[in-house]
Amino acid sequence: MTQSTGKTLLRGRILDFSQAPQDETDTEAYRYIEDGAILISQGQIEASGAYSTVAAQAQEAEVIDHRPHLLMPGFIDTHIHFPQVQVVASWGSQLLDWLNNYTFPEETRFADPAHSGEMAGHFYDLLTSHGTTTAVAYCSVHSASAEAYFEEAQRRNMCMIGGKVMMDRNAPDGLRDTPQSGYDDSKALIEKWHGTGRAHYAITPRFAITSTPEQMEMAGALVAEHPDCFVQTHLSENHDEIAFNRELYPDAPDYLGVYEKYGLLTPKMLLGHSIHLQPREIEVLAETQAKPVFCPTSNLFLGSGLFDDAGLRERGITNAIATDIGAGTSYSMLQTLNEGYKVLQLQNQKLHPLRAFDWITRGNAEALGMVDKIGTLAAGTDADIVVLNAHATPAMDLRMKRAESLSEELFILQILGDDRAIDAVYVAGEAQK
Repeated sequence: MTQSTGKTLLRGRILDFSQAPQDETDTEAYRYIEDGAILISQGQIEASGAYSTVAAQAQEAEVIDHRPHLLMPGFIDTHIHFPQVQVVASWGSQLLDWLNNYTFPEETRFADPAHSGEMAGHFYDLLTSHGTTTAVAYCSVHSASAEAYFEEAQRRNMCMIGGKVMMDRNAPDGLRDTPQSGYDDSKALIEKWHGTGRAHYAITPRFAITSTPEQMEMAGALVAEHPDCFVQTHLSENHDEIAFNRELYPDAPDYLGVYEKYGLLTPKMLLGHSIHLQPREIEVLAETQAKPVFCPTSNLFLGSGLFDDAGLRERGITNAIATDIGAGTSYSMLQTLNEGYKVLQLQNQKLHPLRAFDWITRGNAEALGMVDKIGTLAAGTDADIVVLNAHATPAMDLRMKRAESLSEELFILQILGDDRAIDAVYVAGEAQK
């Protein structure tokens, strides 16, 4: 009897990227193999390429044939709110009212460890069912929410980034910490979870409006003490938000200047939204290599504004892209690309489907500084893989009968696809769906 090798060979069409392609002629930027294979061993990709070549290296591997579907790296969501799973599709407000009317009351419930644990199970199920294998999440102000978030990530062996929000003002009772408790709780979570398994911590002052200068100082201290941690917050999403920030920090040159003053701007900083930026702020982003995060579905849902992707990229700034659940309206990175395409169209900016799929895989991994671990199908990276079916719905199948290229197929997935187009998902080589 032949002993199992513990290896898995996935067969199908494979696509991944080595840089952002401009269009289908930019063949050095991407790799597309019609009859391809991915060899998985101990949670990592051992080899990927032509089936005939890879199969020869794995004659005893379990073969899973996904033909004719498309195999890609798992999707990466760089800005999402874990405690807002039951806030999605809450009607009728712009940012500040939406937070006060819906989000803050909901987040108070995450003081309860049992509730946090239950919601974590739902949250992770929704991520993987939509093809997302890594996310960067805001938890609530309560350590219990972050504990539940990381415990579920550990249980599923997922590469996840997150942190408890620090907020000590302009929030209701039960949803505020203090400068000292925010620091202490964050530090304890960092020591417990950062680098444990596939978990990474993000120091998370929610935004300048909900933190006093004293708390911002504490956040800056955490960043200085833990330079390998991520940092995340919000920036210039809404005109009323910007005006309120100016009242609270009248000495700052602009909104970004608040974060700059307290030492939060590093290449590991993710700045959600970053829509209404001043010229000085753009200069500082370019200098510090902090990363704006484009959240198209929430920007449209809350009427916040249009993200200038091309303008920022021209300055050498790396932009990430994300769902921003729960102001965002879909867990699907495909639907995020759908709405992102339209936002950019309104500004006469183009988003080619090849660049779009690079963005939600390798591109977001590059923004996180993690392209050596996730976002490609390269040997030695973690085996987080999504299998896409461009015939998943009657409308998609009908449209695909006229598709004549890979780019057309990708665009059909981008515009018409959602969780129904996700045929299978692998996290560290383990099938999820």
